[in-house]
Amino acid sequence: MKILMVVAQKDFRDEEFFEPRDVFIKNGIDVEVASQELVLAEGRLGGTVMPDLTVDEAELDDFSAIVLVGGRGAEVYLDDEKIHDLAREFYDAGKIVAAICLAPAILARAGLLSGVKATCTPDEEETLAAGGAEYTGAPVEVDGKIVTGSGPDAAKRFGEKIVELLK
Repeated sequence: MKILMVVAQKDFRDEEFFEPRDVFIKNGIDVEVASQELVLAEGRLGGTVMPDLTVDEAELDDFSAIVLVGGRGAEVYLDDEKIHDLAREFYDAGKIVAAICLAPAILARAGLLSGVKATCTPDEEETLAAGGAEYTGAPVEVDGKIVTGSGPDAAKRFGEKIVELLK
């Protein structure tokens, strides 16, 4: 089992990457990281990660889930058709699609949250509503195979919910 975690090159939210990743690894799940380029990605709080592949190289069949990491840097993916297509491919294949903080807005813009209970940072509540989501404001929300988280404080629980769905 392997999870694809997508981070922005700059200003991803450290906790939203490292805490779920640690939960995945502790549960025996492999993690690969994708970003725009194969250069060191830097978190808002100074954490770094070297991507394993670019978003363009990500293949659906290699993964059981996709996790979009939030933080202000994730804004680069809001209108990124490649990320939208990739998330829709995972969803259409019945795989887990997860996003935290700002990143659920990416799923909303990809058309994946219509009629779905979801949460995100309060800053993006209107984006979720515009995408047809039922914004709950909960720390973590699971609706079918879609998992959304509200932000850094929910990062560990977000990772745990993804693991529960994978088992």
